[in-house]
Amino acid sequence: MQTKLSKNSLLKSIFGVVITSSLLFSCGDKTNPKDNLEDTSTEIMTDTLTPPMAQKVPQKLEEHGQTRIDNYYWLRDDSRTKPEMLAYLNAENDYVNKSLAHTEELQSTIYKEIRGRIKEDDASVPYKYQNYWYYTRYEEGKEYPIYGRKEETLEGKEEILLNGNERAEGNDFYSGRIKVSEGEKMMAFAEDTTGRRQYTVRFKNLETNEILAETLRNVEPTLVWANDNKTLFYVKKDPETLRSHQVWSHTLGTNPENDKLIYEEKDESYYTYIGKSKSKKYVMIYLSSTLNTEVHLIDADKPTSKPTVFLKREEKHEYSIAHKNNDFYIVTNWEAQNFRLMKVKVGQQNDKSKWEEVIPHRQDVLLEDIDIFSNFMVLSERKEGLLQLRVQNQKNKEQHYIEFNDPAYMAYTAQNFEFDTKTLRFGYTSMTTPNSVYDYDMESKEKTLKKQQEVVGGYDASNFVSERVYATAKDGTKIPISLVYKKGTKKDGKNPLVVYGYGSYGASMDAYFSVSRLSLLERGFVYSIVHIRGGQEMGRQWYEDGKLLKKKNTFEDFIACTEFLQNEGFGNPKTTFAIGGSAGGLLVGAVMNMRPDLYQGILAAVPFVDVVTTMLDESIPLTTNEFDEWGNPKNKEYYDYMMTYSPYDNVEAKEYPNILVTTGLHDSQVQYWEPAKWVAKLRELKTDKNKLYFKTNMDAGHGGASGRFEAIKETALEYAFMLDLMNNK
Repeated sequence: MQTKLSKNSLLKSIFGVVITSSLLFSCGDKTNPKDNLEDTSTEIMTDTLTPPMAQKVPQKLEEHGQTRIDNYYWLRDDSRTKPEMLAYLNAENDYVNKSLAHTEELQSTIYKEIRGRIKEDDASVPYKYQNYWYYTRYEEGKEYPIYGRKEETLEGKEEILLNGNERAEGNDFYSGRIKVSEGEKMMAFAEDTTGRRQYTVRFKNLETNEILAETLRNVEPTLVWANDNKTLFYVKKDPETLRSHQVWSHTLGTNPENDKLIYEEKDESYYTYIGKSKSKKYVMIYLSSTLNTEVHLIDADKPTSKPTVFLKREEKHEYSIAHKNNDFYIVTNWEAQNFRLMKVKVGQQNDKSKWEEVIPHRQDVLLEDIDIFSNFMVLSERKEGLLQLRVQNQKNKEQHYIEFNDPAYMAYTAQNFEFDTKTLRFGYTSMTTPNSVYDYDMESKEKTLKKQQEVVGGYDASNFVSERVYATAKDGTKIPISLVYKKGTKKDGKNPLVVYGYGSYGASMDAYFSVSRLSLLERGFVYSIVHIRGGQEMGRQWYEDGKLLKKKNTFEDFIACTEFLQNEGFGNPKTTFAIGGSAGGLLVGAVMNMRPDLYQGILAAVPFVDVVTTMLDESIPLTTNEFDEWGNPKNKEYYDYMMTYSPYDNVEAKEYPNILVTTGLHDSQVQYWEPAKWVAKLRELKTDKNKLYFKTNMDAGHGGASGRFEAIKETALEYAFMLDLMNNK
């Protein structure tokens, strides 16, 4: 458990450090610091507040004969218990709260708007698996989902598998996952109560509702049952780096201390995942680095059998597999940059000369995934930035695409667990279309809407306009942009404009609907998603051109998109906000250093901003796995290149936009001290009088608040930050 300071302990810690010994940071007016730490006045204005200033404690960092001085290195505390560090974060939170106190009514209004659009007593579309219909549902006023099922028909009696609200009691954070055994009589469930993504697994007898005593700790939430209904495969994490590196098996009724280690990945650049074939024949162990894959197979009917290698890892070879009858289907980039589909007989997979090509490589189409059924196959393909679903009839070889009409959208296959079926379940959404779930008859091509996300209070898509436009990057490359705004919006350059981007790991940022975003659109905002290089929207090369020694293409693309949107009259530098989270926080941090003049405000959530120091430290979670993404700075070429864009290392004495930075104390992906150090350095060097706010969720991790309503409060703060700046113009 992490230490939490009470309000009195916090004040004592602050005054003891600041007033008596003046060591690590000062807060507010030094002659009367309580003015800034206690709610003594509700009328205090933002401009009268002085932000916390972190003390400079020089730390020498040497690499390649170069010395960097990191004055805020002391903010790192892996235990997250150091009083002076916690006091600083809490003082920053106090500063945000007081500085934005005049927006509390606005935040409350936005919160009520967003929450008011959500159907609180909602449920997912049930899906059939073996003898039961499974679903999740929410109850009015409750934060967390309830996992339930009904036997045979949806008219049957509900059986509650897990009530997240009851399990979350007493915890500030909660995340739960369930996995029912093949015989549907036992269930494993994984829970995280810190946001650190280190789950604890317990077991429930679904016939008696008894929760068993045996417990597994520090594991990934993805669990796989063998076909014997008593063996569970799970993945353990390294307690320091949090790298998933070991596969274990647990047998119900035995002491977890006697669990068997099935596989251990020694290469620190690889992460370990597990899954199960739809055929239920194989438990699959996936070993994955940024550019390489290796799959091991265990016969699910023989859980004690030794794993066998599907195909040994090869340099820059990524593949995934599906099983059907006596064949394996392989989505592979072997001699195919945008991937192709191969087939091989079971037992011959280690000999690539036996692989038979099913779908060839195409220069303009990225093959992302496949769904295998007894008589059909569905291909998830990305062309010109948009995901398309292609259906193939395996008996008569006929094929067709499912039609989508929006200029920009997101489509995906989901919950297709049954093998012998002609029904495909898929999801669809666009920037004007609420999330929709369809059942699609792959034979008749009939599409049945099972559910569309309800927007309480009414929503008319015809009141909004969605566009897909293209900006020209610095090197002449065309960059797609997805846009949404209210009908009647004038392109006169006066609109508040949001530019959102990510651009890393080959993650494609598809256009999707957001009930929260309506609060901006109704107030005249134009919202854009820029599909910059570093993602994979336009194919594999799109990713290759935005990583390693080409990473700055990502930032240049974002800048080009911003300039294009402003030139087209969607906004201007006084009304434009850049938003990014995690690696997207790196994006907006780098862009802010390069072109601060283009933005009124920057919103950086859990931002990865201390690139060089983090990538030099292999004890930090994710570092070793990401050398293929960013480069290893122990190599001088990569070190020098990173130093040209790392947001923290490139902060300088100049004017910056208004900035809101958010993080979670228990973040396992981007450690809290990265944004903390970044903010401290910005406070020291920036020459403007613009706002700089730093908000730490002391109870959450990388994903922010865990409850569905608590998360809205964070969104309301972000929206109020932007709206407040616009109202002051």
